[in-house]
Amino acid sequence: MPWNKWIRQFHRWMSVLFTLSVIATFIALAQKEPVVWMSYVPLAPLALLTLTGLYLFALPYVARRQRAGANG
Repeated sequence: MPWNKWIRQFHRWMSVLFTLSVIATFIALAQKEPVVWMSYVPLAPLALLTLTGLYLFALPYVARRQRAGANG
């Protein structure tokens, strides 16, 4: 599988993991005695989502620049 497709698939699965971790955090913090460390759990998938999202965001611009350089 090419890198771009692998990163896109990884980004999708990280978004699912992030959503589930946010839901789990809401549940944990809504308890009578909240588990405060659970509020840090969504940060790991969020960091990975940020990195892969920035890569996917920049991808079309880099490809356009490469095509323009090859034609010029």
